[in-house]
Amino acid sequence: MQVLKRVRPIGPVLAAVVLAFGLLVAPAGAQEGLSGSNPTAQAVNEQQLLEELNRIQGRVSIPDAKAATLEQPRGRDFRSFHEGALPWIGGIAIIGILLLLGLFYFVRGRIRMRSPESGVKVVRFNTIERLTHWVTATAFIVLAITGLNFVFGKRLLMPLIGPDAFSAWSQWAKYTHDFFSWAFMLGILVMLVLWVWDNLPDRYDGQWLRVGGGFFDKSNRTHPPAARFNAGQKLIFWSVIIGGIALTVSGLFMLFPFAYADVNGMQLAQTIHAIVGVLMVAVIIAHIYIGTLGMEGAYEAMGSGTVDLNWAKEHHSVWVEKQGAKTEPSQPAPTPAE
Repeated sequence: MQVLKRVRPIGPVLAAVVLAFGLLVAPAGAQEGLSGSNPTAQAVNEQQLLEELNRIQGRVSIPDAKAATLEQPRGRDFRSFHEGALPWIGGIAIIGILLLLGLFYFVRGRIRMRSPESGVKVVRFNTIERLTHWVTATAFIVLAITGLNFVFGKRLLMPLIGPDAFSAWSQWAKYTHDFFSWAFMLGILVMLVLWVWDNLPDRYDGQWLRVGGGFFDKSNRTHPPAARFNAGQKLIFWSVIIGGIALTVSGLFMLFPFAYADVNGMQLAQTIHAIVGVLMVAVIIAHIYIGTLGMEGAYEAMGSGTVDLNWAKEHHSVWVEKQGAKTEPSQPAPTPAE
Protein backbone atom coordinates (compact mmCIF):
# COMPACT_ATOMS: atom_id res chain seq x y z
CA MET A 1 0.00 0.00 0.00
CA GLN A 2 2.82 2.40 0.67
CA VAL A 3 4.30 1.69 -2.76
CA LEU A 4 0.99 2.46 -4.46
CA LYS A 5 0.67 5.73 -2.55
CA ARG A 6 4.11 6.78 -3.76
CA VAL A 7 3.27 6.00 -7.44
CA ARG A 8 0.01 7.94 -7.60
CA PRO A 9 1.61 11.46 -7.74
CA ILE A 10 3.60 10.40 -10.82
CA GLY A 11 0.38 10.00 -12.92
CA PRO A 12 -0.54 13.71 -13.18
CA VAL A 13 3.06 14.68 -13.89
CA LEU A 14 3.31 12.16 -16.70
CA ALA A 15 0.01 13.34 -18.20
CA ALA A 16 1.22 16.95 -18.14
CA VAL A 17 4.43 16.01 -19.97
CA VAL A 18 2.51 14.11 -22.66
CA LEU A 19 0.10 17.03 -23.13
CA ALA A 20 2.94 19.56 -23.48
CA PHE A 21 4.69 17.38 -26.07
CA GLY A 22 1.44 17.06 -27.99
CA LEU A 23 0.97 20.81 -28.08
CA LEU A 24 4.46 21.28 -29.48
CA VAL A 25 4.02 18.67 -32.17
CA ALA A 26 0.38 19.46 -33.11
CA PRO A 27 0.93 22.69 -35.17
CA ALA A 28 3.35 21.01 -37.55
CA GLY A 29 1.07 18.06 -37.92
CA ALA A 30 -1.98 20.25 -38.41
CA GLN A 31 -0.24 22.20 -41.16
CA GLU A 32 0.56 19.06 -43.06
CA GLY A 33 -2.87 17.57 -42.41
CA LEU A 34 -3.70 13.95 -41.97
CA SER A 35 -2.69 13.26 -45.57
CA GLY A 36 0.64 15.10 -45.29
CA SER A 37 -0.55 17.95 -47.60
CA ASN A 38 -0.09 21.70 -47.03
CA PRO A 39 -3.46 23.56 -47.20
CA THR A 40 -1.75 26.97 -47.45
CA ALA A 41 0.24 25.91 -50.48
CA GLN A 42 -2.88 24.50 -52.11
CA ALA A 43 -4.94 27.68 -51.58
CA VAL A 44 -5.75 29.85 -54.63
CA ASN A 45 -3.28 32.68 -54.84
CA GLU A 46 -3.50 36.11 -56.46
CA GLN A 47 -1.75 35.10 -59.68
CA GLN A 48 -4.15 32.21 -60.25
CA LEU A 49 -7.10 34.55 -59.83
CA LEU A 50 -5.63 36.93 -62.39
CA GLU A 51 -5.01 34.13 -64.88
CA GLU A 52 -8.50 32.67 -64.50
CA LEU A 53 -10.64 35.80 -64.12
CA ASN A 54 -8.37 38.57 -65.50
CA ARG A 55 -9.24 40.57 -62.39
CA ILE A 56 -9.38 40.49 -58.59
CA GLN A 57 -12.87 41.26 -57.38
CA GLY A 58 -14.31 41.60 -53.91
CA ARG A 59 -17.65 42.65 -52.46
CA VAL A 60 -19.03 46.15 -51.85
CA SER A 61 -22.21 47.43 -50.26
CA ILE A 62 -22.44 50.62 -52.33
CA PRO A 63 -24.67 50.77 -55.46
CA ASP A 64 -21.70 50.96 -57.87
CA ALA A 65 -20.77 47.30 -58.25
CA LYS A 66 -17.78 48.23 -60.46
CA ALA A 67 -15.98 49.42 -57.35
CA ALA A 68 -15.66 45.79 -56.29
CA THR A 69 -13.00 45.25 -58.95
CA LEU A 70 -9.81 45.79 -57.02
CA GLU A 71 -7.31 44.96 -59.73
CA GLN A 72 -7.77 44.63 -63.50
CA PRO A 73 -4.62 43.74 -65.47
CA ARG A 74 -6.08 44.80 -68.84
CA GLY A 75 -6.14 48.30 -67.49
CA ARG A 76 -2.36 48.27 -67.42
CA ASP A 77 -2.31 47.18 -71.08
CA PHE A 78 -4.74 49.96 -71.99
CA ARG A 79 -2.65 52.55 -70.16
CA SER A 80 0.47 51.31 -71.88
CA PHE A 81 -1.21 51.67 -75.28
CA HIS A 82 -2.71 55.09 -74.53
CA GLU A 83 0.52 56.53 -73.14
CA GLY A 84 2.95 54.70 -75.42
CA ALA A 85 1.76 53.39 -78.78
CA LEU A 86 -1.11 55.80 -79.50
CA PRO A 87 0.95 59.02 -79.55
CA TRP A 88 3.36 57.34 -81.97
CA ILE A 89 0.51 56.18 -84.25
CA GLY A 90 -1.05 59.64 -84.26
CA GLY A 91 2.23 61.45 -84.70
CA ILE A 92 3.39 59.29 -87.59
CA ALA A 93 0.01 59.50 -89.35
CA ILE A 94 -0.44 63.27 -89.04
CA ILE A 95 3.14 64.45 -89.42
CA GLY A 96 3.71 61.87 -92.14
CA ILE A 97 0.81 63.10 -94.29
CA LEU A 98 1.89 66.72 -93.83
CA LEU A 99 5.42 65.89 -94.99
CA LEU A 100 4.14 63.93 -97.98
CA LEU A 101 1.80 66.73 -99.04
CA GLY A 102 4.58 69.30 -98.64
CA LEU A 103 6.89 67.17 -100.78
CA PHE A 104 4.16 66.64 -103.37
CA TYR A 105 3.49 70.38 -103.61
CA PHE A 106 7.21 71.14 -103.88
CA VAL A 107 7.68 68.62 -106.72
CA ARG A 108 4.34 68.83 -108.54
CA GLY A 109 3.02 72.23 -107.62
CA ARG A 110 -0.62 73.18 -107.88
CA ILE A 111 -2.74 71.23 -110.34
CA ARG A 112 -3.99 73.91 -112.71
CA MET A 113 -6.55 73.90 -115.47
CA ARG A 114 -5.23 72.99 -118.90
CA SER A 115 -7.64 75.36 -120.66
CA PRO A 116 -8.65 78.88 -119.63
CA GLU A 117 -12.00 79.36 -117.94
CA SER A 118 -14.94 79.35 -120.31
CA GLY A 119 -17.04 81.74 -118.25
CA VAL A 120 -19.85 79.17 -118.22
CA LYS A 121 -20.84 77.78 -114.83
CA VAL A 122 -22.11 74.28 -114.14
CA VAL A 123 -24.03 73.50 -110.95
CA ARG A 124 -22.07 70.82 -109.11
CA PHE A 125 -23.54 70.76 -105.59
CA ASN A 126 -26.90 72.09 -104.43
CA THR A 127 -27.60 73.91 -101.18
CA ILE A 128 -28.47 70.79 -99.17
CA GLU A 129 -25.28 69.04 -100.26
CA ARG A 130 -23.10 72.01 -99.41
CA LEU A 131 -24.80 72.55 -96.06
CA THR A 132 -24.31 68.87 -95.17
CA HIS A 133 -20.66 69.03 -96.18
CA TRP A 134 -19.84 72.16 -94.19
CA VAL A 135 -21.75 71.12 -91.07
CA THR A 136 -20.00 67.74 -91.04
CA ALA A 137 -16.62 69.31 -91.84
CA THR A 138 -16.95 71.92 -89.10
CA ALA A 139 -18.00 69.29 -86.56
CA PHE A 140 -15.09 67.06 -87.53
CA ILE A 141 -12.53 69.86 -87.18
CA VAL A 142 -13.82 70.68 -83.69
CA LEU A 143 -13.82 66.99 -82.78
CA ALA A 144 -10.30 66.57 -84.14
CA ILE A 145 -8.90 69.48 -82.12
CA THR A 146 -10.61 68.47 -78.87
CA GLY A 147 -9.90 64.77 -79.43
CA LEU A 148 -6.21 65.23 -80.15
CA ASN A 149 -5.98 67.17 -76.89
CA PHE A 150 -6.50 63.90 -75.02
CA VAL A 151 -3.58 62.33 -76.89
CA PHE A 152 -1.07 65.17 -77.18
CA GLY A 153 -2.36 67.93 -74.88
CA LYS A 154 -0.54 66.74 -71.77
CA ARG A 155 2.71 66.53 -73.71
CA LEU A 156 2.51 69.65 -75.88
CA LEU A 157 -0.04 72.08 -74.46
CA MET A 158 0.24 71.73 -70.68
CA PRO A 159 3.94 72.77 -70.54
CA LEU A 160 2.99 75.97 -72.39
CA ILE A 161 -0.13 77.09 -70.48
CA GLY A 162 0.33 75.38 -67.13
CA PRO A 163 -1.65 72.65 -65.37
CA ASP A 164 -4.53 74.85 -64.15
CA ALA A 165 -5.31 76.35 -67.56
CA PHE A 166 -4.85 72.97 -69.20
CA SER A 167 -7.28 71.37 -66.75
CA ALA A 168 -9.95 74.00 -67.51
CA TRP A 169 -9.37 73.73 -71.26
CA SER A 170 -9.55 69.93 -71.16
CA GLN A 171 -12.83 70.00 -69.26
CA TRP A 172 -14.45 72.32 -71.79
CA ALA A 173 -12.87 70.38 -74.63
CA LYS A 174 -14.63 67.26 -73.39
CA TYR A 175 -18.00 69.04 -73.22
CA THR A 176 -17.47 70.46 -76.71
CA HIS A 177 -16.44 67.07 -78.06
CA ASP A 178 -19.58 65.43 -76.71
CA PHE A 179 -21.84 68.19 -78.07
CA PHE A 180 -20.41 68.36 -81.61
CA SER A 181 -20.36 64.57 -81.92
CA TRP A 182 -24.12 64.58 -82.57
CA ALA A 183 -23.75 66.99 -85.51
CA PHE A 184 -21.00 64.80 -86.94
CA MET A 185 -23.05 61.61 -86.61
CA LEU A 186 -26.04 63.24 -88.31
CA GLY A 187 -23.82 64.62 -91.07
CA ILE A 188 -22.33 61.19 -91.79
CA LEU A 189 -25.82 59.72 -92.13
CA VAL A 190 -27.04 62.46 -94.48
CA MET A 191 -23.85 62.26 -96.59
CA LEU A 192 -24.38 58.53 -96.99
CA VAL A 193 -27.94 59.07 -98.22
CA LEU A 194 -27.01 61.92 -100.57
CA TRP A 195 -23.88 60.52 -102.22
CA VAL A 196 -23.78 56.75 -101.83
CA TRP A 197 -25.10 56.12 -105.37
CA ASP A 198 -22.54 58.43 -107.00
CA ASN A 199 -19.70 56.79 -105.05
CA LEU A 200 -20.30 53.22 -106.12
CA PRO A 201 -17.45 51.76 -108.22
CA ASP A 202 -17.74 52.14 -112.00
CA ARG A 203 -15.73 51.24 -115.11
CA TYR A 204 -13.79 54.51 -115.07
CA ASP A 205 -12.21 54.00 -111.65
CA GLY A 206 -9.59 51.50 -112.79
CA GLN A 207 -8.17 53.81 -115.44
CA TRP A 208 -8.19 56.75 -113.03
CA LEU A 209 -6.20 54.76 -110.48
CA ARG A 210 -3.71 53.47 -113.06
CA VAL A 211 -2.67 57.01 -114.02
CA GLY A 212 -3.00 58.38 -110.49
CA GLY A 213 -5.70 60.78 -111.58
CA GLY A 214 -3.10 62.70 -113.56
CA PHE A 215 -1.71 64.17 -110.34
CA PHE A 216 1.85 63.14 -111.18
CA ASP A 217 1.85 64.41 -114.77
CA LYS A 218 3.71 67.72 -114.71
CA SER A 219 2.67 68.41 -118.30
CA ASN A 220 -0.94 68.51 -117.06
CA ARG A 221 -2.12 66.55 -120.10
CA THR A 222 -3.43 63.48 -118.30
CA HIS A 223 -7.10 63.84 -117.39
CA PRO A 224 -8.73 60.42 -117.12
CA PRO A 225 -12.51 60.31 -117.59
CA ALA A 226 -14.58 60.29 -114.42
CA ALA A 227 -18.21 60.46 -113.44
CA ARG A 228 -19.52 62.82 -110.77
CA PHE A 229 -16.88 61.52 -108.33
CA ASN A 230 -13.57 60.08 -109.45
CA ALA A 231 -11.86 57.11 -107.81
CA GLY A 232 -9.83 59.31 -105.48
CA GLN A 233 -12.93 61.09 -104.23
CA LYS A 234 -14.65 57.74 -103.75
CA LEU A 235 -11.78 56.52 -101.60
CA ILE A 236 -12.11 59.64 -99.46
CA PHE A 237 -15.89 59.21 -99.26
CA TRP A 238 -15.78 55.59 -98.13
CA SER A 239 -12.95 56.32 -95.70
CA VAL A 240 -15.10 59.02 -94.12
CA ILE A 241 -18.24 56.86 -94.07
CA ILE A 242 -16.62 53.70 -92.70
CA GLY A 243 -14.42 55.66 -90.31
CA GLY A 244 -17.39 57.79 -89.28
CA ILE A 245 -19.47 54.72 -88.49
CA ALA A 246 -16.61 53.28 -86.40
CA LEU A 247 -16.28 56.58 -84.54
CA THR A 248 -20.04 56.75 -84.05
CA VAL A 249 -20.41 53.27 -82.60
CA SER A 250 -17.37 53.51 -80.35
CA GLY A 251 -18.32 57.06 -79.39
CA LEU A 252 -21.80 56.00 -78.29
CA PHE A 253 -20.24 53.46 -75.94
CA MET A 254 -18.32 56.32 -74.34
CA LEU A 255 -21.21 58.79 -74.33
CA PHE A 256 -23.17 56.24 -72.30
CA PRO A 257 -20.43 54.63 -70.18
CA PHE A 258 -21.06 51.09 -68.94
CA ALA A 259 -24.58 51.07 -70.38
CA TYR A 260 -23.64 48.55 -73.08
CA ALA A 261 -20.25 47.20 -71.98
CA ASP A 262 -18.10 46.47 -68.97
CA VAL A 263 -14.73 48.05 -68.30
CA ASN A 264 -13.02 45.82 -70.88
CA GLY A 265 -15.55 46.81 -73.52
CA MET A 266 -15.08 50.48 -72.66
CA GLN A 267 -11.34 50.18 -73.08
CA LEU A 268 -11.78 48.47 -76.44
CA ALA A 269 -14.17 51.22 -77.58
CA GLN A 270 -11.68 53.91 -76.58
CA THR A 271 -8.86 52.12 -78.40
CA ILE A 272 -10.87 51.84 -81.63
CA HIS A 273 -12.07 55.44 -81.32
CA ALA A 274 -8.56 56.77 -80.85
CA ILE A 275 -6.93 54.82 -83.70
CA VAL A 276 -9.69 55.53 -86.22
CA GLY A 277 -9.78 59.17 -85.12
CA VAL A 278 -6.10 59.94 -85.74
CA LEU A 279 -6.17 58.08 -89.08
CA MET A 280 -9.22 60.06 -90.18
CA VAL A 281 -7.45 63.29 -89.26
CA ALA A 282 -4.69 62.33 -91.70
CA VAL A 283 -7.23 61.50 -94.43
CA ILE A 284 -9.09 64.78 -93.99
CA ILE A 285 -5.84 66.77 -94.11
CA ALA A 286 -5.19 65.27 -97.55
CA HIS A 287 -8.78 66.06 -98.57
CA ILE A 288 -8.44 69.68 -97.44
CA TYR A 289 -5.19 70.04 -99.36
CA ILE A 290 -6.67 68.82 -102.65
CA GLY A 291 -9.80 70.92 -102.19
CA THR A 292 -7.90 74.16 -101.56
CA LEU A 293 -4.23 74.61 -102.32
CA GLY A 294 -3.69 71.43 -104.31
CA MET A 295 -6.12 71.90 -107.21
CA GLU A 296 -7.23 75.03 -109.00
CA GLY A 297 -11.01 75.45 -109.12
CA ALA A 298 -11.78 72.67 -106.63
CA TYR A 299 -12.85 74.89 -103.74
CA GLU A 300 -15.56 76.65 -105.78
CA ALA A 301 -17.45 73.37 -106.07
CA MET A 302 -18.26 73.42 -102.36
CA GLY A 303 -17.98 77.18 -101.98
CA SER A 304 -20.50 78.54 -104.46
CA GLY A 305 -21.74 75.16 -105.65
CA THR A 306 -20.73 75.82 -109.27
CA VAL A 307 -17.62 75.10 -111.34
CA ASP A 308 -16.39 76.33 -114.67
CA LEU A 309 -17.45 74.18 -117.60
CA ASN A 310 -13.87 73.61 -118.76
CA TRP A 311 -12.85 72.51 -115.26
CA ALA A 312 -15.74 70.05 -115.19
CA LYS A 313 -14.79 68.65 -118.60
CA GLU A 314 -11.18 68.14 -117.56
CA HIS A 315 -11.88 66.43 -114.23
CA HIS A 316 -15.38 64.93 -114.63
CA SER A 317 -16.00 64.60 -118.34
CA VAL A 318 -18.39 61.65 -118.06
CA TRP A 319 -20.51 63.51 -115.52
CA VAL A 320 -20.71 66.58 -117.78
CA GLU A 321 -21.89 64.45 -120.68
CA LYS A 322 -24.52 62.72 -118.55
CA GLN A 323 -25.78 66.04 -117.27
CA GLY A 324 -26.16 67.25 -120.83
CA ALA A 325 -23.84 70.14 -120.07
CA LYS A 326 -26.43 72.09 -118.09
CA THR A 327 -24.92 75.52 -118.38
CA GLU A 328 -25.82 79.17 -118.05
CA PRO A 329 -24.54 82.14 -120.04
CA SER A 330 -21.35 83.76 -118.79
CA GLN A 331 -22.39 85.42 -115.55
CA PRO A 332 -21.06 85.69 -112.04
CA ALA A 333 -21.60 82.55 -110.03
CA PRO A 334 -25.14 82.50 -108.54
CA THR A 335 -25.50 83.34 -104.89
CA PRO A 336 -26.30 80.25 -102.84
CA ALA A 337 -29.78 80.16 -101.41
CA GLU A 338 -29.97 80.94 -97.72
